[in-house]
Amino acid sequence: MKKIAIIGRPNVGKSSLFNRLVKKRDAITSDIAGTTRDVKRRHVVIVDKEALLLDTGGLDQGCELFDKIKEKSLEAAHKADIILFMVDGKSIPEDNDKKLFYELQTLGKEVALVVNKIDNDKLKDNLWDFYEFGTDAIFGISVSHNRSVNALLEWIYDRLPDEDIIKAQEEEEDDVNVVEEDESEYDFDDAAEFDEEEEDDNFFYTDEDEEEEEFTDDSIFAQNDKIKEYNPEDANHIKISIIGRTNVGKSSLLNALLGEERSVVSSVAGTTIDPIDESIEYKDKQLTFVDTAGLRRRGKIVGIEKFALMRTKEMLENSNMALVVLDASEPFLDLDEKIAGLVDSNRLACIIVLNKWDIANREDYDKIIQEVRDRFKFLAYAPIITLSAKSHRRVDKLFDMILEINDNYTQHIKTSELNVVLERALIRHQLPSMRGQVIRIYYATQYETRPPKIAIIMNKPRGLHFTYRRYLTNKLREAFNFSGTPVLFKAKKRGEK
Repeated sequence: MKKIAIIGRPNVGKSSLFNRLVKKRDAITSDIAGTTRDVKRRHVVIVDKEALLLDTGGLDQGCELFDKIKEKSLEAAHKADIILFMVDGKSIPEDNDKKLFYELQTLGKEVALVVNKIDNDKLKDNLWDFYEFGTDAIFGISVSHNRSVNALLEWIYDRLPDEDIIKAQEEEEDDVNVVEEDESEYDFDDAAEFDEEEEDDNFFYTDEDEEEEEFTDDSIFAQNDKIKEYNPEDANHIKISIIGRTNVGKSSLLNALLGEERSVVSSVAGTTIDPIDESIEYKDKQLTFVDTAGLRRRGKIVGIEKFALMRTKEMLENSNMALVVLDASEPFLDLDEKIAGLVDSNRLACIIVLNKWDIANREDYDKIIQEVRDRFKFLAYAPIITLSAKSHRRVDKLFDMILEINDNYTQHIKTSELNVVLERALIRHQLPSMRGQVIRIYYATQYETRPPKIAIIMNKPRGLHFTYRRYLTNKLREAFNFSGTPVLFKAKKRGEK
C-alpha cells in the first residue's frame, strides 16, 4: 500500500486537506502554529484505490519542540511514496520552501506542489508565482472552499498501483474512508474547529469539592448505559488509552511500547495535542495504544488544548482499558486523582503505571504504593506497575498484564458459579431489612461483559444498599479473578428487563 505524506510549513492547511481526504474532522485544525505535532495516519480510498495518508507537523524551527516536529515530518516524507508539498497561496513563495521542495524531489518520490487557499478566481493569479518551483505537478486548490481538488485527486489516483484497488464490499468498512471525484459539499475552514464559544465549561476540572455519589439502584448503570457497546467479534482487539497529566511520560511510554519513536517527546508541557493511535499484534491480539493529551486544571488550559481535552474524552469513551500514568519521581497531585476519575466514570479496565521509577526514591517503594492506594481508592482493583519509559525498563511486562486484564474484563461467569458465591456471602452476612421489610435476594446472573455486569434478582431492589454492593463485590473478587476491571451490579425484580 502506497503512503501519501502531506508536508509543509505551519498554517498552510495540511490538516484541513487531511480531513477532506478522510471525509471527517479527524485532525485538529486551528490558526495556531504547531497544532499538529505528531504524524497522524489514516487509511483512505481514492476513488477505488487504497492508500495510507500521513498528516505531518509544520516544518518550522526555533525551539526544541518545533525542531522535533520538523524532524518527525521529514522522516515521514522520506518513508512516503507520494509527497504533497503544501504552500500558502495567499503569500509569495519563500526561498526555504523552494529549497526543501528541491530536496524532496531528489528522493526519487512522486512530489506535487499543492498551493492552498486559492479561494476565488482573483487569487488564481497568485498561482503563477509558484511556477518558480519548476514543476508541472502544481495544483492551485482551496480546501476550505472545496475548489479544484479533483485535479489533485486524479493526479494521486494515477500514481497508485492497480493492485491497490479494493473490492466493493471493502469500501463499506468503517475504518476505510472513500474519496470520490464527485466530492460532497464539505465546508472546511482552517480555524473553524478553534472556537472558544463552543467550550464545554463542565468538561474539565475545577477545584470545587465534588459531593460523594449516592449509589441508587440505577445510578451506576445510568452512567454506564451510554458507554460503547461490546461486540463479541472485537474480543481480540483491545483499545488502550494512555492518560495522565502533562509531562508524566505518556508519549515516551507509547514509544517504548511500540519500539519506535512514534510520538514527539519534549520537555515542553502539553507537547501532545491530537491523540495518536497505533496498533501492534501481540500473542494473536491486536493492541491499539492511544497517546492522549496531557491534562491540566481548567484554569491552566490555553488555546488549542481545550480541543485536545475533548478528543481525550472521546478516546476514553471508545477504549476498553486505560493506563493511568503517574510520575513516581514527584509528589502526587489532586489532579492525578481527578484524571483517574475519568477511568472510573467510563468503567474501563485499568493499570496504574508508576513511570520514571529510575529516578524515583525506590527505597520508599512501600510508602509510594500505599499512597497510591490511599489516593486512588476508587481504582483499588487496578494493579500497579513500576517502570521507566525512557530506559524501557520493565515496559515489556505491560503486554502480558494487558492480556490478563482484558481476559478479566471480557470474562463471563456461569450463573451457577455466581450463585454459589452469593449463597455463601448471604450466609456470612445477611441483608439488613429496610423499614422493617425483609429483603430477599433470589439469584444473580451476569448479563454483559466489558465490564462485567451482574444482575441481582430480588424482591425489593431499593433495599440493596451500596455498602452491601461493596461487600458482594469483595466476595466476587475473592472467588474470581477480576483484577484490573470494575464489577457492576444491577438490582432488579423478577421479570424486570
